[in-house]
Amino acid sequence: MTLGLFDDLPAAAQAPEWLEPGAVVLRGFASDLAAELLAAVGGVAAAAPFRHLVTPGGKRMSVAMTNCGPLGWISDRSGYRYGPVDPDTGARWPAMPALFRQLARDAAEAAGYPGFAPDACLVNRYEPGTQLSLHQDRDEGNYAHPIVSVSLGIPAVFLWGGAERADKARRVGLWHGDVVVWGGPARLRFHGVLPLAQAEHAATGARRINLTFRKAG
Repeated sequence: MTLGLFDDLPAAAQAPEWLEPGAVVLRGFASDLAAELLAAVGGVAAAAPFRHLVTPGGKRMSVAMTNCGPLGWISDRSGYRYGPVDPDTGARWPAMPALFRQLARDAAEAAGYPGFAPDACLVNRYEPGTQLSLHQDRDEGNYAHPIVSVSLGIPAVFLWGGAERADKARRVGLWHGDVVVWGGPARLRFHGVLPLAQAEHAATGARRINLTFRKAG
C-alpha cells in the first residue's frame, strides 16, 4: 500500500477494522479531538522536549520521542525500561492531560477492554523517512492491559505481525485520527511502522504524531 498526500478517510470507511481477535483499528476515533490533542502535545513537549533515544546497542532511533504521565519509557545503553523521571532534565515527566486519559479509556472500552487506566503515554514524532522496526511491547511486565495507539498528522503504514519476528506482517494504512487497540490474545504481537512517505497534513505539516498509552506500573 502506497501513501502520499492523503486527506482523512471518508466517513464511509470509518467502521472498526479487526486485525485479529483482541486487536482492532478504530477509524477516525480521535478525529474530533485532534486539535486539542495536538495542543496538549505541545504543552508536554515544552516541559519535556522531543529527543532521539539510543538503543542498548548504541543506535540512534530515527523517531523522536517524549513522555507524559507518572511513568515514561526510556532507552539507553543500560536497556529499555520505564521511570518516573526525565533523564534529560532530572524532573518528573509532565502530567498526562485528562483528555489523553479519557481518550485512551474510551478507545480501550470500544475495543472490549473496559476500565483501562494508563500511567504512561509515549509520544513519538515521525518525519518522512523515519520508521519503527518490528518489535513487541514487553517492557510493561504485566500484559493484562491493552495498548492504545493514536495516529495524528500524515499517514503511515502500520505493520501488524505475528507471535514471532519472522512471521509475515500485514500492512495497515493509518490516517489522522485513527486509533489502534490491541490486548488479550494479541497483546504481544510484533508491530512496527514502515518508513513514512513524503506528505503534508494541515494539522502537523510534514509530521506524524503518535500517542501510545500503556499501563506500566
